Amino acid sequence: MPAWSLVYEEFDPGQEALREALTTLGNGYIGTRGAAEEADADDFHYPGTYLAGGYNRLPTEVAGRDIENEDLVNFPNWLSVKFRPDTGDWFNLMAVEVLSYRKELHLDEGMLERTVRFRDPQDRETTLRTRRFVHMGQPHFAAVQVDITAENWSGKVHIRSALDGRVINHGVPRYRQLNSQHLETLGTRSLDHEGMSLHVQTTQSQIRMALAARTRVFEGNRSVRIDRHLLEEPGYIGEQMAFHLEQGAPITVEKTVAIYTSKDSGITECLQEAEEAVLTVGRFEELRKSHTNAWKHLWRRCDVSIEGDEYVQMLLRLHIFHILQTVSPNTRDLDFSVPARGLHGEAYRGHVFWDELYVFPVLNLRMPEITRAMLLYRYRRLPAAREAARQEGFGGAMFPWQSGSNGREESQLLHLNPKSGHWLPDDSRLQRHVNLAIAYNVWRYFETTDDIEFLSLYGAEMLLDITRFWSSVADYNDELDRYEIHGVMGPDEYHERYPDAEEAGFSNNAYTNVMVAWLCRRALEVLELLDDVRTAELTERLDIGAAEIGRWHEMSTKMHVPFHGDGIISQFEGYDELEEFDWERYREEYGNIQRLDRILEAEGDTPNRYKLSKQADLVMLFYMLSRQEIGDVFERLGHPIDDDQIRRNIEYYMHRTSHGSTLSQVVHASVLARIDPQQSWERFMDALQSDLNDVQGGTTAEGIHTGVMAGTVDILQRGACGLTIDDGVVWLDPHLPEQLESLHMNVRTHGQRLDLRVTGDRVRVSSRKGRSELARFGLGGEVYTLAPGESMELPLDGTPPADRPADAEDVDEDDARDVDEDDARDVDEDVDEAPANP
Repeated sequence: MPAWSLVYEEFDPGQEALREALTTLGNGYIGTRGAAEEADADDFHYPGTYLAGGYNRLPTEVAGRDIENEDLVNFPNWLSVKFRPDTGDWFNLMAVEVLSYRKELHLDEGMLERTVRFRDPQDRETTLRTRRFVHMGQPHFAAVQVDITAENWSGKVHIRSALDGRVINHGVPRYRQLNSQHLETLGTRSLDHEGMSLHVQTTQSQIRMALAARTRVFEGNRSVRIDRHLLEEPGYIGEQMAFHLEQGAPITVEKTVAIYTSKDSGITECLQEAEEAVLTVGRFEELRKSHTNAWKHLWRRCDVSIEGDEYVQMLLRLHIFHILQTVSPNTRDLDFSVPARGLHGEAYRGHVFWDELYVFPVLNLRMPEITRAMLLYRYRRLPAAREAARQEGFGGAMFPWQSGSNGREESQLLHLNPKSGHWLPDDSRLQRHVNLAIAYNVWRYFETTDDIEFLSLYGAEMLLDITRFWSSVADYNDELDRYEIHGVMGPDEYHERYPDAEEAGFSNNAYTNVMVAWLCRRALEVLELLDDVRTAELTERLDIGAAEIGRWHEMSTKMHVPFHGDGIISQFEGYDELEEFDWERYREEYGNIQRLDRILEAEGDTPNRYKLSKQADLVMLFYMLSRQEIGDVFERLGHPIDDDQIRRNIEYYMHRTSHGSTLSQVVHASVLARIDPQQSWERFMDALQSDLNDVQGGTTAEGIHTGVMAGTVDILQRGACGLTIDDGVVWLDPHLPEQLESLHMNVRTHGQRLDLRVTGDRVRVSSRKGRSELARFGLGGEVYTLAPGESMELPLDGTPPADRPADAEDVDEDDARDVDEDDARDVDEDVDEAPANP
C-alpha cells in the first residue's frame, strides 16, 4: 500500500460504511463522508455532510421521559450524481457485475478517486471514474468529476445531478429511536441553464445553509450543450439531462458546489453568496490545482516522515490527514472545537469531550493558531461554565463533559446498552476532570508558544476560574490534614459509583486529586507571570483574595492521595476493597471484552464491583505530566516517587484495563515507551490500526476517533523524540523504536522553526527562519543554540558534538523541506501577529 494512499481494490457492501468514514473529505469547515456519488442513504451507504459547529436540538420521549438532545446535523447531500443508459436502470453497484474496482484516497492532495468497470444485465460494459474534493484553500467550494466510457456499446445516457435536503440524522443505529428531522426547506430554484440552489434551515438553532450547484458536460475540453429537465419536490432539486455516448469516447460530467451558511463571516446573505459564487467559479481542474496547493502547504508543516515501514507511514499520514480535515486553517475564525468523532459521522452526536487533550499537542507544535481558536471556543462558554458551577453549589467555572453549541451540559440522561436493549442512567457528567483537561490545554499552549497575550486576555481567566471551582469542591479533612474531593468520576468510565451505593461518584480519585494539586501550582504561577496591572484586574474582577490564594497554595501540597499495597496509588478511595475480575473466563466466553460494561450489565452485573478499568485512569498522570513534573508534584504532596514505583503502578493497572476506549492504547503506548519498548510498539500499532480495522466492531463507521489519530502522532513526538518544552527550550530525549530506521518532522515553538531528524544513534536539528534570532534545543542536559539556517548533528551516546553547527547547505534537500515564505504565508501566521477575537 503506497505511503500516500489508502486503497481499496474490491467492492464489499458490508464494509462500505466503514470505508465511507475513512475516506471522508473535509476542510475544517465542512466534512462529507466518502459515499459513492450515486448512493442514497440505505443499509450500506450513508452520504453525510457536517458543518463545523452545525448543531440543532430536538426533544424525544424516551422511557416515559422527555429528553432533549443536541446533534451535529446531517446537512443536505451535495454529492448526488446518478446515470443510466437509455434502456437500463440507474447505476447501482449492487445490481451489476463488477469487473474491476479501485477506490483510492490520495492523502497528499486531499482527493478521493474511484474507478469501476462493470457489466450490466444487458451485457454492456462501462467504465466509471469519479474524482472529488472539498476545497482546503477555498472552504466554500467542493467539486465532483464523473467520467463515463462505454467500452462495448454506444447509445443515449441519462444523468441526474441533485441537491438533496430530505436527509435526516440516521447514521448511528442506537440513536434511531430519537427524533432526527433537523432540517426544514426554505426554497429551491433553478439558476440560468446550468445551475440550481437549495436553501435549508435547522429547526431549532435556525442555522441557514445554502447550496448552489453547477453541472456541466464536456467531451474533452469541448462543452456539450444538452437539454435539461428540472426535478423538484420538497427538500430536493435536481437536473436530468441526456446525451449520446459513443463507444470508447469518454464523456465528463463536472459538478461544482458552493456552500454558505448564516454562521459565516464577511457575507451579506448565504443564498445570495452561494448562487453568485457557483456561477463564476472555474472548472474542476482549475479548482483542483489550488486545492492541491493548499494541501502541499499543510503537509510541509505537518508531515511526520518515517523510514522502515511503509504501512506505518501510510497510517500515520492517514491520521494526520483526518485531523487536518477536522480542524484546519479554515477553523481559525469559527466558533468550534474538536468533535470526538470528527466531521465524519454522528457518533456522540458530534459533541466536544476532552479529546482536545490528545489533538492540541500535535497542533501546538505546527499550527498553534488553530489551538488558540479552539481554546477561545471554551472561553466563550466561560459564563455558562460559571452558571453551571453556581447551580451545583460550587464556585468558579465547571465546564461540561459534553459540549456543543452554547456550553450547556450535553451528556445524555439515559443511554442505550445495545447488548441488553436497556436504557440506563448516564452519570458521565460527573467526569469533572474535563475541567482539568481544559486548564492543562491552556497551560501547554502557553508553554509551547509563549503567547502571553492569549494567557493575559483569555487563558488566565479560564485557568483561575477552574482552579476556583476545584477549590470549592475540595473539603479539608482535619484528621488527615489533607484536602479531599468527593462525588466525581475519573477517566476510567466503568466505575460510576461504589458497589450498592445509590449516589454516583467516588472519593479521592487519584488522577483528579493529583492534577488538582498540579493545577493549583500553575494558577499561582500564572499570577506571577502576568504584569501587575493585568494581575490586579483579574483578581479584582474575579474577587480573588489572599485567603483564596493561600488555600490554593495549601491544596498544591495537601491534596489527599490514597495508596494500597506496596506503593500502589489507589485509583480512588476504597479501590483495594473491590473484587478481582476473572479476565480469563470472560475472554474465553466473549473473545472481545473491550466493552465489559455492556457485557456485565447484560448479565445483571456491574463493573462497579471489580478492579477493572475501561481505559487509563491513574496511568493518565504519567501520560500528561513529564517525569520532572511527576516528581515535583508528588514531592510537594509529601509522596516522593521513583522510576520503579512509577513502573509498578503502570503495570498494576495495565493488567486491570480492558482498553474499551482506543484512547487507552495511546496512553499505554506512550507511558511504556521507556519501560517496555516492545509492548509500547504493540500498543502503538493497536492504536494506529484501530480505526482502519474498526476494532470496536462498527464504531468507526459512525465517525473516526480524533483523539486516537492525533495521539498516535504524539506518541512519536513525545515518545520516540522525547520532545518537551521548558522555558523556550525544545528538549529532546530520543528513543527511536527498533522497528523504525528514522523519523523526521518539523516543529514550531517560541518563534523557532526546527527541523528534526532522529535515527537509532543520532539526532540532527536544523533551524529554519522564524521570529527568534536563535533557536534553542536541549539534549543530554546541554542546551545548544542555532542561528537561522544552521544545523547540528549529535550522537545519542552522550559524547559531545565533533564540531560546531554545519552550514544549512549540508542538510539533505529532502530533510530540509524548506518552506518558501510566499507558500507558507497563506497557511498560518505567527501567533502574536494574528490574534483571534473571542
